[in-house]
Amino acid sequence: MAQSEFSELDFLKKHVSATERLLAIKQQQIDSLLEITRAVNNNMPINALARIYENILHAQLGVKKIGLFIKENEEKWVCITPGDLPPDILLYDVQTKLTPFSFTTPVAALKDEALADFEILMPVTHKKESIGFALIGPFGNESRDTKEEKLKFIQTITNIIVVANENKKLFKSQIDQLVMQKELKLAADMQNMLVPSKLPNNEFLECSAFYKPHKNIGGDYYDYVQINEHEIAFCISDISGKGIPAAILMANFQANMRILLTRKYSLPQFIDVLNTKVLEITKGEKFITLFVATYNYKTRMLTYVNAGHNPSILRSSSGIELLDKGCTILGMFDALPYINFGEVKVEPGSLLVNYTDGLSEASDPDGTLFEVEGLIDFINENHDMPLLEFNTGLLDRVIAFMKGTEFDDDITLLTLRFK
Repeated sequence: MAQSEFSELDFLKKHVSATERLLAIKQQQIDSLLEITRAVNNNMPINALARIYENILHAQLGVKKIGLFIKENEEKWVCITPGDLPPDILLYDVQTKLTPFSFTTPVAALKDEALADFEILMPVTHKKESIGFALIGPFGNESRDTKEEKLKFIQTITNIIVVANENKKLFKSQIDQLVMQKELKLAADMQNMLVPSKLPNNEFLECSAFYKPHKNIGGDYYDYVQINEHEIAFCISDISGKGIPAAILMANFQANMRILLTRKYSLPQFIDVLNTKVLEITKGEKFITLFVATYNYKTRMLTYVNAGHNPSILRSSSGIELLDKGCTILGMFDALPYINFGEVKVEPGSLLVNYTDGLSEASDPDGTLFEVEGLIDFINENHDMPLLEFNTGLLDRVIAFMKGTEFDDDITLLTLRFK
């Protein structure tokens, strides 16, 4: 056989051999991608995905050092391929030192001695936000594939791992939000059950109320208890905090209050025992302001205690009286330092307005508060209105005063007219 024929045959053999090696490499990469994809679809934990990732880079691509960092939260990054990496790498300040880089970059460009064992920094971004970084060390001497081809493949599987982790976080966040929404709805439903659906309207008393929580579940509460055929108790309160804890506290508070009001305590005794119950529930971490009163239909005597709440406003033919006698807020002290009470003989036609500070502390765009004076002005002008119209008109007055600003607290209004 001629020399030229041998040369051509050798060339063809080499070409076929190179093609076969290339196909083998690509098949191996496809198998690796399938392995990772199956692991992701099977919802394997991120640590298991990291082990697969390490094996592919070490065993198949000859990478000597690997440091794959993922974003755990807004400020914390964690290395999921710790391997034999030194502590200074595991604790590396990724947020400060790596997030400025959004493209594959030679580590030498970072000019950081701590990264001397690595060659390439490979970021992973989502919506222009960094969510992962791979630090890739030197490659072995295996030359079946170019470094550029290896880096492309590493970029692909790095993206799969990091994005899968981000999707897991997003999915968990969505599940958490759904659970929270259900819990909030349950708490809101519970609060609605606690607020009386009907108020007394009889030959002795007319009542009307308005309640609007700031964010679905608030900390305001109002209620009444018919003690006997001649006497009724009513209250309005503001529980510190919002959301589910406030709803749970409100349920406990209502149960204790209703039980205690039916016992033959004086109002100061009732307040003293109630304060102890609140402390048992809250361990001193939550507080309650409360205005509570009893009204005797026969004697027309209104007896009240104001426990750190906004003063209720009584409007009678003799003018305005602020009902502010009482004690400090409940749940702060083991023993209340003092408990005073007030007594008022109520004239027919008198109006009592009970409210929470979301109403009196509503503000206009300049920060000016509506305050008790604003309530008094409205009461003096409109005290003869039917109660439903009175409540609606008062809220309209406050909203007009606010000139477009939003309420930043719960709004509760309980009005009573004594016949």
